[in-house]
Amino acid sequence: MVESGQRDVIDIAYDNPDRLHTGVEVLTFDALKLRLKGSVARRPSRLDFHQVMLVRGGEGTSMVDFVTHPCTRGTLLHLRPGQVQRLPSGANGRPADLDAVLLLFTADFPPPLPAMHEVLHGFGPAAWQLPPDAFDAFDRTVTEMDAEYRTLRDERPPGATALAGTDIELTGALLRQLLGALLIRMARLADPAGRLVPAGPGTEVYLAFRRELEHSFATTRNVEDYAARLGCSPRTLTRACLVATGRSAKQLADARVALQAQRLLAHTDLPVAAIGRALGFTEATNFGKFFARETGRPPGDFRRAQR
Repeated sequence: MVESGQRDVIDIAYDNPDRLHTGVEVLTFDALKLRLKGSVARRPSRLDFHQVMLVRGGEGTSMVDFVTHPCTRGTLLHLRPGQVQRLPSGANGRPADLDAVLLLFTADFPPPLPAMHEVLHGFGPAAWQLPPDAFDAFDRTVTEMDAEYRTLRDERPPGATALAGTDIELTGALLRQLLGALLIRMARLADPAGRLVPAGPGTEVYLAFRRELEHSFATTRNVEDYAARLGCSPRTLTRACLVATGRSAKQLADARVALQAQRLLAHTDLPVAAIGRALGFTEATNFGKFFARETGRPPGDFRRAQR
């Protein structure tokens, strides 16, 4: 990982210190804490790679995109590129004492398996609390990935033969497939709120909308615009969003703009008015009213709270 400071958020780029040409790294939470300086570990960070963490024991609290998540045995966290996180911390504000394993991987490392796109590039939850049977399944996969990764790090038992070039290639392929299996398991998990995106034409409309929204949220929040681009009626689009999430297309569009505003307020020094203009608001007062309605406080108050 390569760190670069920008205001109060640390940007961290993928840089595997063990295998420079391997797009995955497996490490413990303790190893991550040792790698990061204390001042960095306590500050919000934004990654350009995926991070999956499975908690096996201990307690702490994590933050992903300004939402806090308790971390205990069975917690599964998935941080996607661009999201802002704060490492799990304890009651004293220092990094938590967790028994946890992390998978760090680039967007192009997982295999092209069914449902992979929505897991990696979708808009699903960041945290789950796994039931015992699901936890055991994830733990087995993570344990096997750790064992295979150790062979790539040349951590062999005494007297074992060094890996040949073909063996290294096969081990890398196995790691890729094991990660794919883990991500498929993630795709099968229910939403933490108990909702599942149903199958059918409405699902396709909803997912297409979320992809289009990610590209265009800064230019329009108008449901009619998105419906026209998707070739459906605004009513059809709204119904698909309500079935999938319980929220309308307009609510989802507003929430995405509010999230981007939070990110910009937290990790840039741009004036509030400039952030509003970047998100399609011609008047700063309109942006302020929108932000307060969506988040419960004015932009300036939110920014001060992040310092």
